Amino acid sequence: MQRKITIAIDGHSSTGKSTVAKELAYKLGYLYVDTGAMYRAVSFFALSENLINDGQLDEAALEQRLKDINISFERDPETGTNEVCLNGKNIESQIRTLEVSGVVSKVASVSAVRSKLVEQQQRMGAAKGVVMDGRDIGTVVFPDAELKVFMTAAADVRAQRRYEELTKAGQQVQYDDVLKNVIERDHIDSNREDSPLVQADDALLLDTSHMDRDQQFDTLLHWVNQELR
Repeated sequence: MQRKITIAIDGHSSTGKSTVAKELAYKLGYLYVDTGAMYRAVSFFALSENLINDGQLDEAALEQRLKDINISFERDPETGTNEVCLNGKNIESQIRTLEVSGVVSKVASVSAVRSKLVEQQQRMGAAKGVVMDGRDIGTVVFPDAELKVFMTAAADVRAQRRYEELTKAGQQVQYDDVLKNVIERDHIDSNREDSPLVQADDALLLDTSHMDRDQQFDTLLHWVNQELR
């Protein structure tokens, strides 16, 4: 029986992390965990409970309400992918809006939020055989992961991908607004005090600026097979 490993995929927003991580987990028969969706779920909660007003997050109020947040995943029988649930309700479509994207980095910078979710993520991957993507998987959640990958791409390329994704989903957005959001999230993610977005020393760099989905997947699968050998 082939040994199972932990695969940690970090990187900037809209680099294709989640898409390729899902495909890789399916190919390997591994558990896939989208940690970004977990932070989006907390952000959706904060917006729904009016803990964010005029772009300002009430951190103290959010910390007090963390006990009221239960995040889980349910498998979509048609696609076979895991979709995020908040307190038992599927909110997968609601967390993919530009409104949530505009606040998720602020919410993710709150230490109490990160502590709660990191603990849950570590429990999910304790048995190995997991592909997990996010911002601090290889540096904080699983620093001993057998394979670490850091994904990036030019900001304008990522903004175009995100814009096409949102418009395809029927959302009315402007490219310039999406690009602004990408750049702002990069700054917040990379400069926060708690678990900033950085490439782990032993992570392999994957720049997807000029790569399609198949090329990304093939590269990752090659690295996995190298590690398994």
